[in-house]
Amino acid sequence: MRVYELVMVLQSSLSEAQRKKLIDTVKTWLGDVKIAKEDEWGQKPLAYPIKKEIAGFYLLFNLETNNSIPLDLEKKLLTNENILRHLLIRKK
Repeated sequence: MRVYELVMVLQSSLSEAQRKKLIDTVKTWLGDVKIAKEDEWGQKPLAYPIKKEIAGFYLLFNLETNNSIPLDLEKKLLTNENILRHLLIRKK
């Protein structure tokens, strides 16, 4: 079993409904990957402005899969303008 951790920083200007829709979209991008834990860290100030934003909404996903993460996930995370930053690492 492969265990991954995905941390995302979303635009703080998103409404609650837009944020929920974006989270659901990311979950569909994951496909058959099991989300072991989903944690919302909330809105926090950024150390420096990113895309003219001074705060971001932080999310953490702990992922488990027998296969690898979908190859196009990284590209989708990078091209979405509502995701300011992300970090995807393999834990085990």
